[in-house]
Amino acid sequence: MKLKLGIPKGSLENATIDLFRRAGFTITTSSRSYFPSIDDPEIECMMIRAQEMARYIEDGVLDAGLTGRDWVEESEAKVESVADLIYAKQSFGKVRWVLAVPETSPFQSVKDLEGKIIATELVATTKRYLAKNGVKAKVEFSWGATEVKPPVLADAIVEVTETGSSLRANKLRIIETVLESNTQLIANVDSWQDPMKRRKIEDIRLLLDGAINALGRVGLILNVRKESLAAVLNILPALKNPTISNLSDPDWVAVHTILDEITVRNIIPRLKEAGGQGIVEYPLNKIVM
Repeated sequence: MKLKLGIPKGSLENATIDLFRRAGFTITTSSRSYFPSIDDPEIECMMIRAQEMARYIEDGVLDAGLTGRDWVEESEAKVESVADLIYAKQSFGKVRWVLAVPETSPFQSVKDLEGKIIATELVATTKRYLAKNGVKAKVEFSWGATEVKPPVLADAIVEVTETGSSLRANKLRIIETVLESNTQLIANVDSWQDPMKRRKIEDIRLLLDGAINALGRVGLILNVRKESLAAVLNILPALKNPTISNLSDPDWVAVHTILDEITVRNIIPRLKEAGGQGIVEYPLNKIVM
């Protein structure tokens, strides 16, 4: 019995496939097919828009899949949330759905939008947000290019952003955050209760988490004389304490550690000055905690 796994098609597609590659899975897509191949005989993949993923998983068309927490909440689908996977398109961080208005508008909060028009793709969530704040406004579904609609076609928008740069480019300012979201691995409730499927889903979660933990990090190994070891260790930050291994020469040890990649260019010269030799930097695919 194969696990039917949904891969989000669209903006998260490339990041997801690359994350699976780091986790040890090779997914091969074709522009003519919604059924990519994967080098795991126990998994069958299907490409689904993130907006629809939770609904198909709730209905049992898929056993599990990756989508945004925003779309799970929007659809109100009854699914099992297996893991948060923080790997959005640009920064591998969270995204926000924000309420934005033209820079020159007088609106300062959601309360100022009573009776106004708000354009968004996240209609149900926006309506719930307005109701929570006691505001009655017209919420219109936006098919795209939402940022260009104010002030002619809408008074405000609710739009997703990571950095806010697209909103600023369209002369919009954020007045409130409606929802924070990140990618999730979710599962069908019945599939999660099936021991074989649950174990496969948990294996995928473990490997994906390991791949995310390794993002932006590298391994470093070097040899150092024992008399210089303290100086070397003073330079090294680490995920935990560095691993020290004895070498065949009793006067030398090997030091293994994990570093943020951006720090390595500054640390390697200092390690050399402190007596490190044979310094090797290597990429990491997974760090399983």
